[in-house]
Amino acid sequence: MRSPISSSIPHFTLRSIKSLKTLSSQPELPNIPISETPLSQNPHPNTNFPGKSAPTSQDSFLTQTQYIDTLLNHQNDPQSALSYFTWASQKRGLIKSVDALCVLLHILTKSTETCGKARNLLNRFASDDWGPVPSVVVARLIESSRRLDFESDSRVFNYLLNSYVKTKRINDAVDCFNSLIEKDIVPCLTVMNIFLSELVKNNMIREARDVYNKMASKGVKGDCATISVMIRASMREGKLEEAEGWFREAKNKGVELDARAYSIVIEAVCKKPDSVAALGLLREMRDKGWVPHEVIFTRVIGVCMKQGKMLEAVKVKGEMLSCGKPMNVVVATTLMKGYCKQGDLDSALELFDKMNENGICPNNVTYAVIIEWCCKNGNMDKAYEIYNQMKNKDISPTVFNVNSLIRGYLKARSPEEASKLFDEVVACGIANVFTYNSLLSWLCKEGKMSEACSIWEKMVRKGVRPSVVSYNNMILGHCQQGDMDSANGVFVEMLEKGLKPNLITYSVLMDGYFKKGDTEYAFGLYDRMRGENIVPSDFTCNIIINGLCKAGRTSESQDRLKKLVQEGFIPTCMTYNCIIDGFVKEGSVNSALAVYTEMCKIGVSPNVFTYTNLINGFCKSNNMDLALKVMDEMKNKGIELDVTVYCALIDGFCRKGDMVNASQLLSELQEVGLSPNKVVYSSMISGFRKLQNMEAALHLHKRMINEGIPCDLQIYTTLISGLLKEGKLLFASELYAEMLAKGIMPDLITYSVLIHGLCNKGQLENAQKILEDMDRKCMTPTVFIYNTLITGHFKEGNLQEAFRLHNEMLDKGLVPDDTTYDILVNGKVKDGNLFSGASSA
Repeated sequence: MRSPISSSIPHFTLRSIKSLKTLSSQPELPNIPISETPLSQNPHPNTNFPGKSAPTSQDSFLTQTQYIDTLLNHQNDPQSALSYFTWASQKRGLIKSVDALCVLLHILTKSTETCGKARNLLNRFASDDWGPVPSVVVARLIESSRRLDFESDSRVFNYLLNSYVKTKRINDAVDCFNSLIEKDIVPCLTVMNIFLSELVKNNMIREARDVYNKMASKGVKGDCATISVMIRASMREGKLEEAEGWFREAKNKGVELDARAYSIVIEAVCKKPDSVAALGLLREMRDKGWVPHEVIFTRVIGVCMKQGKMLEAVKVKGEMLSCGKPMNVVVATTLMKGYCKQGDLDSALELFDKMNENGICPNNVTYAVIIEWCCKNGNMDKAYEIYNQMKNKDISPTVFNVNSLIRGYLKARSPEEASKLFDEVVACGIANVFTYNSLLSWLCKEGKMSEACSIWEKMVRKGVRPSVVSYNNMILGHCQQGDMDSANGVFVEMLEKGLKPNLITYSVLMDGYFKKGDTEYAFGLYDRMRGENIVPSDFTCNIIINGLCKAGRTSESQDRLKKLVQEGFIPTCMTYNCIIDGFVKEGSVNSALAVYTEMCKIGVSPNVFTYTNLINGFCKSNNMDLALKVMDEMKNKGIELDVTVYCALIDGFCRKGDMVNASQLLSELQEVGLSPNKVVYSSMISGFRKLQNMEAALHLHKRMINEGIPCDLQIYTTLISGLLKEGKLLFASELYAEMLAKGIMPDLITYSVLIHGLCNKGQLENAQKILEDMDRKCMTPTVFIYNTLITGHFKEGNLQEAFRLHNEMLDKGLVPDDTTYDILVNGKVKDGNLFSGASSA
């Protein structure tokens, strides 16, 4: 078989050769002439080798010449030539000659019987790593073929390239390939595929592309194996689109692609991920009658699950089983996770049970998935059962499993179980910073800072280094309790430990200082945060706006909002709600309405909280018409009114004494499917009490009790006040007893109402008992209460008791007011307004 170069190289007889280069291991080799006498006329004097010594020449020049002459004399007997080459190469004093090797290779490849020996010879040559660089060997092979009139056989070049590949001399293989291409010699496709595969295995992707492109330039497009290798190359570089492109292009050009090529491209599209393409390719494989490998089924199921295609994944699993491929632990775990993500924990647990029944042993990942999702779904009994099952099967639980359980118990409000498990893993030494953070986060949010500090100390003592999250949890806990000194102390410690505060750190601290009213320090933190190139989030910006509004600096918050918008902040409905609420609380309803108009103008849609704030403002300013208009606008925009909106409107009408409209709104509230809460009933009862309609007030109280809504101290005080004013002392006494029986303790307002009511009806003795009850509970009466009792005794003519109460008042450190002296000096209350305060309760 001729190489592509053979037709262009003229054949020369040995007579025409003036010199032949003898090769050694040196980069620069001498030109050694060969005898001009044809070998056919000048046979080597000693042809009986091995066994006899080779003739000794006067110098190495003659030895190399004789060496090659002898090989040429045996060119018709390749085996004999090989034997002589082997003997001569081992003979002391003879230099290894690449020229001789090239001559022998040509001789061996002339016969199909000795081609394999040429291949083995080249493998040994490449393994010994002697001789010149591959480009020189290629040149010498071509030169010897031309000068010695050998018919150039492409097999010798294929063997040469393959020898470099086989002996892992990959860079030499690249040099060899480039030299062959330059000489217009194209290796066979089989060798090329082996070469390309080795390049990809060694991550020489750029070289692999170069080799392929040079092949293509010579008209060799490759076969299925070539395409498979190039797909792998693209995948190694993460070029998944390109990997799929190789496959599609080959398919369009009619390349016969096998199951391996399909498997490789399926792997590529699964990594993209592209479940549609993966399913299509899998279908094509099945249509061709191929049974995909178990791994391919597993990958396709995995990509379907990743893209939320549960139904398709289950179908592929069924196809896998129908092909005789058993379901493995990876497939089962993947499907379980898919069921869990869809909220179908029952199916996941059913599959988990089937795994055990079918002899598929769950692994760490399987247990991690099922335990985590049982915890997320609040099924802690099952989670702990599986956790114990895992331990019984001698599969050591990981800290991830334990952390899932601890978080689950805390979410399920079972801190005792979480704490027990926490102590267990701390004792085992597997608790990590995430374990501690789970417990710290819960304790801090619950305001249990003493326990949180104990956990913190244990963490440090055990050598677990707190993370930024750990510090953020502690800072949040202290801020929620308003303990900004402790929060700042944690922040300082964080800095001292070399940890860099993040956006959450600064946001939580700022929120804490804003709530404390220390806006200047909060803004100092904001400036520091910006100085550290931390970009504020929407959450941070809303903290600033809300903080200013809560501090009564709502107008300033508008100015700050403008600056934040210039810095890239996009206000949300919540932002504007904070400002509207701020203005409403400051009594600036018109300003609140202006903000509402502005937010609508720039395209921010109001929500139920926006309208509730506005309704609150209008109701408090006694502008019920505007409040009703806002309610109508909500309805027109399809925004459902909640209990809070109805409560604001009902309270507004009750304050105005308009119980007709208040009652109508109460009925409407129930008609739309809402249930009145304690605040609604409190407003209605207070409204009827002001109108002295205690019958209606008591009816609502009874209705509350029937609906299971507990009465609070304010409602009881209102009812008792109304009954006492109507002189219904018995009913008032019964309500008071009911209140005490429910464990609701009276406050100063309640005591004031009781004493005022009793004194007003001449029940001074009972009023005195109330005062004594206050003393037993270590509650100091107010000046108002003493004034009420002193007035009562003056009316009854008990002047001595009146002055005794005055002295008692002084003994308790109370300072009498003008009303007290008006009573004592004039025997009456100035303007007759002593009881106005109590009557409004």
